[in-house]
Amino acid sequence: MPTPVKVTVIGAGSAVFSLGLVKDLCLTENLAGSHVAFMDTDEGRLDMIHALAERYVKELGVKLTFEKTTVRQDALRDSDFVINTAGREYLHGEERRALHKKHGYYSGPNFGVNYLMNLPLIIEVAEDIERICPKAWLIQSGNPVFEGCTLITRQTGVKAIGLCHGHYGYFSIAKALGLDAQKVQWTAPGLNHLIWLTEFRYEGRDAYPLLDEWIATKAEAYWREREEHPKKYGLEDHMSRAVIDQYRRFGLLPVGDTTRGGGWWYKTDMETRLFWYGPTGGFSSDLHYGPWQEQRYRPIEQIRAVASDPSRSVLKA
Repeated sequence: MPTPVKVTVIGAGSAVFSLGLVKDLCLTENLAGSHVAFMDTDEGRLDMIHALAERYVKELGVKLTFEKTTVRQDALRDSDFVINTAGREYLHGEERRALHKKHGYYSGPNFGVNYLMNLPLIIEVAEDIERICPKAWLIQSGNPVFEGCTLITRQTGVKAIGLCHGHYGYFSIAKALGLDAQKVQWTAPGLNHLIWLTEFRYEGRDAYPLLDEWIATKAEAYWREREEHPKKYGLEDHMSRAVIDQYRRFGLLPVGDTTRGGGWWYKTDMETRLFWYGPTGGFSSDLHYGPWQEQRYRPIEQIRAVASDPSRSVLKA
């Protein structure tokens, strides 16, 4: 039997995230009849997400209902789950990044001053939950996830869990090794942006020997291929020289963007960056950041185009 719940999304104007959530709810049959409350201070984005979500479920014939509001307290009433993806830092993030760059700094995962500005908002949301819907689970998705969850659990009685997508790097690792990702068993604990593959098994057996064999026989050819054909492989490299170097040092494979934060020797100049991180010099380099921004905003423009044309199918977009 389906168990309808109320899910509230704080910062719902994050178009890609919110529509991805709607898709997941549609695919989860036992959540049929659930209600989603979208909350954001940007009314334009809020209206767009709400309209697209209603069109999406109508095309699928799924039983989900939606509401929208710019008032956080209204959205939280009777919530069973609250997803907080909002961030005040994002409003002026690009201006600060430009200032950092001017003085030789880059905004890697350990350059956390920007994200720490979100902590007051994170605790405000948690305190509202404690007062309005104390039985709800808070899923903290907006950065800083680790610091935010630490603050929430120390300062409130709210049930909270932090989620980051970095662990999905195991897909790329499996692909590089020629493994079927569906047959990989893995565990990747750690802090936000600093996670390690503590369990790595393939078809029930330890897969680290397969990694060692790949390093010994195929790694150099893999790195050379990426250098010669960068557009073929995209921006992210979960098997770069920096990744393998950290594996050799620590005995566990770093996952996601863990290598961004460690090892000054990877970043002494652009030539060094290109050697360790590949054709774009790693996430925080000049060569990487511009294309990453373009890749990041392209789906948003596509979503806006669909939203402005009611005749277009949301499913086929």
